[in-house]
Parts: sequence; structure tokens; C-alpha cells
Amino acid sequence: MKKEEVILNAKLYSAVEPSKEQQKRFGNFLKNKYGQEVSLEWVKSDAFPGGFRMEVGNDIYDWSVGGRFRQLRDTLVKVPTDNGNIIPLLKESIESWTPEALAEQVGEVTTVGDGIATVSGLGQATFGEILLFTDGVRGMVQDIRTNEIGCVLFNDDESVTQGSSVRRTGKTAGTPVGEAFLGRVVDALGTPIDGLGEIEASGYMPVETQAPPIIDRQPVDTPIETGILSIDSMFPIGRGQRELIIGDRQTGKTAIATDTIINQKGKNCICIYVAIGQKNSSVVRVQQTLMKHEAMDYSIIVSASASDPAPLQYIAPYAGCAMAEYFMNQGKDVLIVYDDLSKHAVAYRALSLLLDRSPGREAYPGDVFYLHSRLLERAARLSDNIGGGSITALPIVETQAGDVAAYIPTNIISITDGQIFLESDLFFAGQRPAVNVGLSVSRVGGDAQTKAMKKAAGTLRIDLAQYREMEVFTQFASDLDDQTRQQLEYGQGLMRMLRQKQYKPKSQHEQVITLVMALAHTMQGIDVDEVNSFIEGLIEHFETEHRDICDRIDKEGVMDDDLKQQIIDISTEYRNGIDERD
Repeated sequence: MKKEEVILNAKLYSAVEPSKEQQKRFGNFLKNKYGQEVSLEWVKSDAFPGGFRMEVGNDIYDWSVGGRFRQLRDTLVKVPTDNGNIIPLLKESIESWTPEALAEQVGEVTTVGDGIATVSGLGQATFGEILLFTDGVRGMVQDIRTNEIGCVLFNDDESVTQGSSVRRTGKTAGTPVGEAFLGRVVDALGTPIDGLGEIEASGYMPVETQAPPIIDRQPVDTPIETGILSIDSMFPIGRGQRELIIGDRQTGKTAIATDTIINQKGKNCICIYVAIGQKNSSVVRVQQTLMKHEAMDYSIIVSASASDPAPLQYIAPYAGCAMAEYFMNQGKDVLIVYDDLSKHAVAYRALSLLLDRSPGREAYPGDVFYLHSRLLERAARLSDNIGGGSITALPIVETQAGDVAAYIPTNIISITDGQIFLESDLFFAGQRPAVNVGLSVSRVGGDAQTKAMKKAAGTLRIDLAQYREMEVFTQFASDLDDQTRQQLEYGQGLMRMLRQKQYKPKSQHEQVITLVMALAHTMQGIDVDEVNSFIEGLIEHFETEHRDICDRIDKEGVMDDDLKQQIIDISTEYRNGIDERD
């Protein structure tokens, strides 16, 4: 049985009825375009002077004055502006421009509210495509159904009402990128919000791109130093790695990320801080901190605050990653902080529920894992033959009462290459940063450390684990033997050594000298409260009296047995000198 053909009907709106010759030309055009006969109906309309508008199903051919002007405008937008004098280019474009009968799909808003619009009549729209609503409001396709699509709106939806027209753009969501963004604060769409004027972009990149394939990557073996002793010594982070910072609220997660950005000064690393669902005051505080430490010169802040619509909070980390990829593709190293992905998941949950998607575990949609995996997989260190650039990602996740087994934390832990777990009890006990040695891990390990740091760290993590275990068993004991007491004092000294003031990142020679001295039991017998002042004095002694050792560690990143013994001898001599003075 022959398959029944779908009959197409076309409506022609114009002020004057077309002649028979014109109707014949319309018929030939439609037959060539759609491969079948199309019935044409003329409808008198004075809304299109000097032209016509023809509707064929969802396709619209706008040959009115306004439609042709819009074509000319779109042509002029594509004129390159990098030339100082664009007048000849504009003249050339206008002279060579010929209007075309282009089909554009125009739909209609059926429902709108809470930043979500349901649209009918756009059967060929694709997932992630940008749609143009009334008054220039932009939206993105997020849900495709049989007879309608769900769209999230990026701007205020007050001007979008039921029955409003919607146009396809054929473009996916993107963000402007370029060197001019360094030192600036922008929103999720790349628009400056710091009051410092417009930003001249160097290009435009889609916010969603595929992660680099394995063949284009190389191993993570170059450290990106945080300047935080407890992290660089035990849980090192390499360029191209994804290291999760996780813990309860107000335990110092953002402080670790900020210190890491500050420590990249002079190390040819561009930093991007993405604030998702944060208070505006918190973002301003981060900006002021980076400016105070001269770190904004190589940093970009992308902010989608708690007062912004959920669609902007949803797209913010992808926009920040697109900016990072612009620099990575130029062979540069980039550090990007997502603060935080818990609020990102909440924003996506709100969008999904408004789009009538069924909730899953803990009311999150089932694809929230894919949401974060396709973001974090874009962090990579590219092979040298394609530039050797890298993106290092530091996602932040907030836990409730230290529950790392909740849905979002377990998802992101399984995606990342390790986690730094900040414990509330340690934080309130005065241990800053409050890094839990037992639950924190780096799956890259010593590969992301210099040889000097790897040799200096030695048995630190094992010694701390033994101290924590012994501390639990001896906290109720009244009488301790000398050996146990000495081991407890040694462990307490190590814990106090790992305390570090905020915004005071340590250089490599400071960390190496401190670790070598401490693991050699040089601090044994020093009062716990005097440990940090002793370390500060020792580092100052090395920097003034033994500058060659400091420079060698910083420049070469290596330490042999002779140099290690030399550090131990100098530290012991310095300690003995203090004891004699006392």
C-alpha cells in the first residue's frame, strides 16, 4: 500500500493579491523547496507593506521591509571589526548584499513562569539551542517533547507572555572570551558587572563542548602548588587534575581556593573563580582579597549570585570553563574554581522540576551526574603537539553534618581525582586549614610533586595517622610511659606545624625545610604554642644565612641526601642556639 503523503498548505499574507504569474512562481519555488505540490492561500493583510509573509507549516518566509532589514543587520554583524577603518567594509557589504528568501521557524509561547517558557511550533529546535523571545529576551532549549519544547530564560521574563512569538537562532549558548577579561568580574553570559566599562572580546566560544579525547591528553606530572603545606605535602594537585574541596559550610573551603589563586602569582597560570549561588557580598570580598594581593591581574571572576535566576546559575560553570578553554587552546595553564557545585545542582533541580521532569534520589533529576561529569571531564592537560595547555579544576561541594555519602558528594567524588575533606571538629579546634588526613586523598599522588617535596614529605602522613590513632586510645589514660608521651608530643608538633595563616601561602623552600626539620624530630621538646614562631625564625635564618639552599630548592626542585642532611644539621644547630639563649 502506498504511503500517504502529508499535504502541505501555505498561507501568503500581503496587502495586494499576487498575479497569476506571481502565484505560478510561488508554486514552483515551494515545489522545488519541499519536493511536492503545495496549496497556496492568499490572505489580505496590511501588516507587510512593500512585501509579503508566507507560512508553510513551521517555516516562515519574511519578505517584508522589516524582514529584509533584519537580514541586512545580520550580515553587517558578521563584518570583522579588528580593522581600524570599517567604513569601506560596510560599504562593500551593503553593495554586495542580496536579500534571500530564507525560511525561519517562528513558534509561540504557550505557558511562561518562574524563568521557564513552554513553546509550540518549533519542531526542528535542537537541545541547547538559543531562542529569541520578545524584547530580545534569550532562552535555551532544555526539554524536547512531542508537540512542544521547554526553554529556560536568561533574562527577566516579564515581557514574555502567552502568545508571544519565538524565533530560532540556530546557535548554541556561548560566551565571549579573550585576554581583556583578565582582571574583570562578569556574569554567566560574559557581561561585565564590575562597573569598569565594556570588554572587547577576542572571540565567542560555546559553553558546551566535548571533553578532549584521551589521545590528546598527557599524564598529570607537573605540580600546581597551592602554597598550603598540608595539601602540597600530602595531597598534591597536578596541572590537569580535578581535586574536590569538600566540607560543611564555614570550614574554609573558599579560603583554600583563594590561597591557591594567590599562590599562582608569577607562575604563568591564569585563574578563573566561578561563584554559583553565592551572596554578592561574598563575591565582592573575594574580589577585594585578590586585588589586595595583586592576583586579579591574572584572574577572572564569573558570578551567578543567589539573586540571579536559576538558568544563569546553571550555565555559569560552563561559561567559566569555556573561558578557560580559550586560554588552554593557546597553550596556557588555567586554574578554575567552581564555588560551589552543590548550589549548581540545586539550581538544576529547580529547573528540572519546573520542566515537569520526574525527581529521583533526594529529589534530584537522574542526569545530574552527567551534568557534572561533562563539566569536570573538560579539565585536562593537553599533549605537547597540540599546545600543552591545561585546565586544573577545583570543584567545591558543601556537605551537611559531614555526610560525604550524600547524593551530590558521592557523585562528584566518583568523577574527581581525589578530595580534600575539611572537618568541622578540626576547624573549631583551631586547626586551620582543617584538613582531615584520613578522608583526604589525591589519586595522582607523588606524580604531581617535585622531587624535593616528595623526598621531604617522607612519612608525614603515616606519622599523623599513628598520632590520631594513639590520641584516641590515650585520651582517657592518666599515666603514660615516656615513649608514648614523646610520640604524642611529636604528633602534636606536626599538627601545629600544619596550621597556616590565611592569605600566607608558603614557597617551596619554606615547605621543604619545614618538613625535613620536623620529620627529623628537631622540634621535639618545644612547647606546642611555640612551634610556629620557631619555624618562622628558622625559615628567616635560612633565607638570610643560607640563601643558596633556598634558591636551589626553588629553582631545581630537587634534594639529594647531602642537602637533606645539611638542612637537618643547620636546623639542629639553630635549635641548640635557641636552647642556650634560653
